[in-house]
Amino acid sequence: MKTALNFLIVLALSSSFSFGQKKKKVSKKSETPSLVYNNLNWRNIGPFRGGRSVTSTGVANAPSTFYMGSTGGGVWKTEDNGIHWKNISDGFFKTGTVGAIAVSESDPNIVIVGMGEHAARGVMSSMGDGVYKSEDAGATWKHIGLDNSRHIANIQIHPTQPDIIYVAVQGAQYGASSDRGIYRTLDGGKTWKKVLYINETVGAASLSMDMNNPRILYAALWEHSRSPWQMKSGGPNSGFYKSTDAGSTWNKLDKGLPDVIGKAGISVSRANSNLVYINLEAKGEASGVYRSDNGGIEWKQVNKERVTVARSWYYMEIFADPQNENIVYVLNAPALKSIDKGKTFQNMSTPHGDNHHLWIHPKNNQIMINSNDGGANVSTNGGKSWSTQQNQPTAQFYRVIADEQVPYHVYGGQQDNSAIGIKSRTNKQGIDWKDWYSVSGCESAFLAFDPKNPEHIYGGCYQGIIERWQRKTATSKEIKEYPELALGNAPIDFKYRFNWNAPIISAPSDSKTIYHAGNVVFKTQNGGIDWEVISPDLTRNNKAQQVAGGVPFTNEAAGGENYNTLMSLSASPFDPSVLWAGSDDGLVHLTQDGGKNWKNVTPKNIGEGIINSIEVSPHNPAKAYIAVMRYKLMDLKPYIFKTEDFGESWSLITEGIEGAHTFVRVVRADKKVPGLLYAGTETGFYISYDDGQHWKSFQGNLPVVPINDLFIQDNDMIAATAGRSFWILDDLSSLQEQTNVKGLHLASPKTAYRLSSGKTPKESTQGTNPVSGMYLDYYLPNELDSIQVTLEILEANKVIRSYTSKKPTKAGSWPGGPRPELILPKKEGFNRVHWDFRRAPVAAVDKVFVYGSFDGSRVGPGEYIARLTYGKEQKETTLTVLPNPNISAYQADFDEQQKLLVEIDNALGTIHNSVTRMRNIQSQLEHYIKILNGKTNYASVSEKATAINEKLKTWEVKLIQPQQKTFQDVINFNNKLNAEWMYLKGFVDSDDPKVTRGAKERFQDLMAQWEVNENELNAIIEVDFKAFETLYQTMEIPALLIPETE
Repeated sequence: MKTALNFLIVLALSSSFSFGQKKKKVSKKSETPSLVYNNLNWRNIGPFRGGRSVTSTGVANAPSTFYMGSTGGGVWKTEDNGIHWKNISDGFFKTGTVGAIAVSESDPNIVIVGMGEHAARGVMSSMGDGVYKSEDAGATWKHIGLDNSRHIANIQIHPTQPDIIYVAVQGAQYGASSDRGIYRTLDGGKTWKKVLYINETVGAASLSMDMNNPRILYAALWEHSRSPWQMKSGGPNSGFYKSTDAGSTWNKLDKGLPDVIGKAGISVSRANSNLVYINLEAKGEASGVYRSDNGGIEWKQVNKERVTVARSWYYMEIFADPQNENIVYVLNAPALKSIDKGKTFQNMSTPHGDNHHLWIHPKNNQIMINSNDGGANVSTNGGKSWSTQQNQPTAQFYRVIADEQVPYHVYGGQQDNSAIGIKSRTNKQGIDWKDWYSVSGCESAFLAFDPKNPEHIYGGCYQGIIERWQRKTATSKEIKEYPELALGNAPIDFKYRFNWNAPIISAPSDSKTIYHAGNVVFKTQNGGIDWEVISPDLTRNNKAQQVAGGVPFTNEAAGGENYNTLMSLSASPFDPSVLWAGSDDGLVHLTQDGGKNWKNVTPKNIGEGIINSIEVSPHNPAKAYIAVMRYKLMDLKPYIFKTEDFGESWSLITEGIEGAHTFVRVVRADKKVPGLLYAGTETGFYISYDDGQHWKSFQGNLPVVPINDLFIQDNDMIAATAGRSFWILDDLSSLQEQTNVKGLHLASPKTAYRLSSGKTPKESTQGTNPVSGMYLDYYLPNELDSIQVTLEILEANKVIRSYTSKKPTKAGSWPGGPRPELILPKKEGFNRVHWDFRRAPVAAVDKVFVYGSFDGSRVGPGEYIARLTYGKEQKETTLTVLPNPNISAYQADFDEQQKLLVEIDNALGTIHNSVTRMRNIQSQLEHYIKILNGKTNYASVSEKATAINEKLKTWEVKLIQPQQKTFQDVINFNNKLNAEWMYLKGFVDSDDPKVTRGAKERFQDLMAQWEVNENELNAIIEVDFKAFETLYQTMEIPALLIPETE
């Protein structure tokens, strides 16, 4: 009772929440210009390793089509039994977490989605914004109400009248709400009526419709509430209800059931409407599976095994098989199947152990889709085997950090999976499972290491577990400061309390110094063998908030409900003795002497809340920014605070961050430009150019998804999302230069390494690579059709590559021909293109297939100039290309390679231009042959033209192979000189620049061969062409030849 009273007091305080410190006065309009960025896009690097899904469904008349609702990642659809998934909610939904999804059996174009996951955790759970509807099988969506429902458990659609829809609203978990219960619409969502409601703490946890008689509905109502430190699951107002008049009235079902229950699931059998199953949470052995054989009039407990009800608030789902009344499934950890009406259960293997939902095809019970903590998977053989979850980029990450390898690796703890390292790019087509690897810690990990040499990685897990992982051996050692087994125990009994997501950082000045935070701060300098406590308890240490994590029936002590713990820790990059700490109960502390003394520098009157991130300015040691989350007090407003005097005073800086769900999770400062700030919110990404005075949404192609953390590495922005894996915004240069834009502008790109990346196909199930080369961003003050844009790359004051906005007059590519050249965009605002480190493409022979690449050779390390021209204006910037540090090479090696590549490009260009010129001559000769055909007095001219033409054809086929039309033809028809040159160019143009002796020999041989061919051509030109010209003039052929009369 005391705990509940404390919680109510907190809620009461939060309703009149205000800040004591002054908010900075800002102008209504930012002085910083709002420039347009047309194609500055994020890329998803994966992993394609599914995150939590609590709902999915199939389509009765399309047995290969399924929909998945993910937590944070929106709605996904497959039309091939889960081989490929595609997001179909991006651009339509305003929040990302899906709680329920249903498809009309009578009109499969109608899809209804309820937002806000119903397996509502104390960590990594997001609220929803109501109900969305599609009338075209997911192609488009519209919002149809129930905005404040927060968490939706089930949706039922009438089997023959799709405008009749029922929604089970579980409601807000962190506060009382009248927006709970069962809702019904009779007009497809235009209007809604609450048809079953108990009170502000009782939500609808489960809803089942008798599909043989859709007037009959069964509902499980759940009395529940959460505080930041405890889950209350159950009470006297929980219960089961039945309606026989389509939801207009309801009767309570209780005969044979426990008097007081917690969370429950309910399911009526489609195979036998009298058969109804319940899985319920209650006291002791009263928990378990119940069955009614008479439509809910009477109930009998048929199974009391703990495995059916463990961790009740998180699972408690039950599903009756639609074809076989003896089969029933319970979704828990693990998934369970009974073939004797619930008397006994056997484990059913699924791709992930934590199971939340099962849809079974109504006419073929072998077809099903399961939702679990690793995504969704399809079975076509009754659960014997399942489709993969390694094709779903819906991972939920708590934090992100990156090392300084080239390319850099990205690290984070994936909810319901492992902590992971993943490459930011590869030289393959994409970033796939071979580019991921597990590291130390687990799903909730903070990670820390020496960024220059990440041989040892420190990673955390719940209940304060911390490990040191060694890359060389791929082994881990547990190094927890005080290794007590905390699972199942109340935090008040712990020696140290740790957050589920306990901070671990390395000192910027000495990467061997590792800090770990519980309710105190720990420090080690010998790999965790010894830890020193360097702070007192830096939390509110309210004993009333350190109780059992779950009541009244089921304890919850995995660590997600641990409270009065540290949530964020930040070390100053200026002074190793300065540390900042933030707690999950709203306190900020600072030490300036290495932990000997700590000062409470919490902003005044912020109350309790999660200090989720602390960012020390990289430009000013006294300046810091904090992000405070209060969603666990049902306060969804954004809170970012800034101090410029080591926490003596703070200002609230959130002007421009708007939206009903847009609370801030993280704030970061740009490493190069003072005052440039980035914020990750519950629904997206924001930027401030004026040190937080004004913010603007900068979403681009980033989906609506919670952003838990941000990290800048190699001038790239990395986002850890809660439902869409990792995303990278490559090269922040154009954002960093926005305040410098006064007209035409060419941003100075970051220095780039000479790396290769394969192009990732669209709709790939791999993470996306950046393009090879470097990005170039230019700003156009206006868009004029009459003015062309040109971009030139210069090496030693010589143009080696040129792009234009002018569209080509004819098609520039064909099978086996050159790739189409980049056409520069010319939209007003910033435009992004890329230079692939290559010189101009080699000249081609029109419509001739060649086994090889027409791409120009890659440049070597060095400095180049980019020149932008727009009308009469020009802008230039320096481009710096660095060698791949993973390759051991000398500048002399690059010099030799580059010299040879230029000579090869020149030789190829000369050959192809010669062929093209001679083909022009051949066309002229063929013209003469045609017009002189049959004219005996000019027979000698015609014969001479024919002879020259044949000589040119014979000469040409030594250089090119006109019979090749497709790739397989390269083994049917021998390759000629141009293909040999192309092969040699590809051989020489490698990442390792050292030119082999064989390449040099081959170059000399090809040059000698070309010299023979060139001499042969010169002889034809000097002898045959001149002879033809003399003969032509001697014959005095008229300019116009009149055809003879037939």
